[in-house]
Amino acid sequence: MGAHSDHQHTAPAEDVLDSAPHEFLRPTNLGEAVWTLPQNLLIALMKVYRAIVSPLYGNVCRYFPSCSAYALEAFTTHGAVRGLSLTVRRLLRCHPWAAGGIDQVPPGKRTFAPGQQPKIILLNHPHTVL
Repeated sequence: MGAHSDHQHTAPAEDVLDSAPHEFLRPTNLGEAVWTLPQNLLIALMKVYRAIVSPLYGNVCRYFPSCSAYALEAFTTHGAVRGLSLTVRRLLRCHPWAAGGIDQVPPGKRTFAPGQQPKIILLNHPHTVL
């Protein structure tokens, strides 16, 4: 058995990322749709920001994950209110004089089955899921 035999049956990281589900909640009834609307709107806003605005600035965040990735994960796992609170606190910590480093989103109430983690979770936690 070669050194790579342990990895022969795992998908390459790109395949895992490409097949990851999106971050949006999928309501099953009108009540859930109304309840999850703020969370889904914040997730959508962060995805638009990350696609359009973030590339203009490049990699300037002193933390990992970046502030926008942190916010997207916070909204995905904690919901609108708690996610917004965590995001504001993170933005206040991120400034030119910050030491930076690894600053993960605390575990949230929304959990994911193995293989069902949204792409942002995979990107923010590569050592545990990829």
